[in-house]
Amino acid sequence: MNKSSLLALSVFTCAALAVHAADAPAASGPYHFIKEIHLGGSPSTDYLTVDAEAQRLYVSHGTTVTVVDLKNDTVVGDITGLKGVHGIAIVAKAGLGFISDGRSNNVAVFDLKTLKITKTIDTGTNPDWIMYEPSQNEVYAFNGGSQSASVIDVATLAVTSTIPLGGKPESATVDVGAGRVYDNLEDKAEVAVIDIKTHKVVATWPNAPAGGASGQAFDAEHHRLFMGCDDTMAMIDTTTGKVLDTLKAAPGIDSAGFDPGLGYAFTPGGQAPGGLTIAKDVGGKLTLVQNLVTATGAKTIAVDPTTHRIYAATSKVQAPAAGAQPAASTSTAPGARRGRPSYVADSFEVLVYGTDAAPEAKK
Repeated sequence: MNKSSLLALSVFTCAALAVHAADAPAASGPYHFIKEIHLGGSPSTDYLTVDAEAQRLYVSHGTTVTVVDLKNDTVVGDITGLKGVHGIAIVAKAGLGFISDGRSNNVAVFDLKTLKITKTIDTGTNPDWIMYEPSQNEVYAFNGGSQSASVIDVATLAVTSTIPLGGKPESATVDVGAGRVYDNLEDKAEVAVIDIKTHKVVATWPNAPAGGASGQAFDAEHHRLFMGCDDTMAMIDTTTGKVLDTLKAAPGIDSAGFDPGLGYAFTPGGQAPGGLTIAKDVGGKLTLVQNLVTATGAKTIAVDPTTHRIYAATSKVQAPAAGAQPAASTSTAPGARRGRPSYVADSFEVLVYGTDAAPEAKK
């Protein structure tokens, strides 16, 4: 999750990007708002995770994880006993889920059926992004405070390796075919390339002309890495490690997504009024598909590749009183990088977006 201390770096590097003339607004497009799923409670949130096979959505919700059944869009339970949730990784074949509990400096393991925590595993400081790497049957927890990755063996539920990264890690993706994990080092404006067998960083790729990326998504078929940098989407060719193109995007990005069936890449911006930038790779260039207005604070998303729906979470913004000067809230809820708005109490919700586009949209 982005920290306010990185504001100056992110604003400077992203403002300095050279973006091509095709970045004109595209308000209309294939995606549209479908519905809200009310959850209530604390406005604090970070990452969301879709389990497409089970049709469940896991939503980080402050000190809990709320679980939504996507077949009928209803809450089926909460995972509690946590101190500060960042992300959730699902390992369906083991019947387990893994939660990065940043304030506890550990990963909590839970049963997918009962939603009960069965074990906690100590990691580095403030584990943030978390993901499953299937070829080695391992979970990676990226520790923002100690600039490392803790590698957990799913069979033994033990940390088998700690990988020094040399920078503050943000989101990551796995390239099983190449035997690599790619992780954004936000404060270094680099991508760390990790060998999944040796658990070592084997290369670093500069993000220039992009910088300070937080969100990341991967197109395995075409070897494209999509990254979000405050107000810019960038695309890297993972066969060369070179940035191919950048595109102006909705500001306040904290994650990214990719739909392999449609060939669309997404970066969500939480800065008011909130927006979702949708693009696709056309001959090595990012082509804008749509700038979709979402909601303030909707800075992370999860993509369901089977239904092509997109899920974001935020709370409703409290309208200022007539004649009052807007004041930044002391809440830890998501919001604009340049000051957090006040949110309506008990209005936390999941926003659902969908498309009528056919899979033929894929290049």
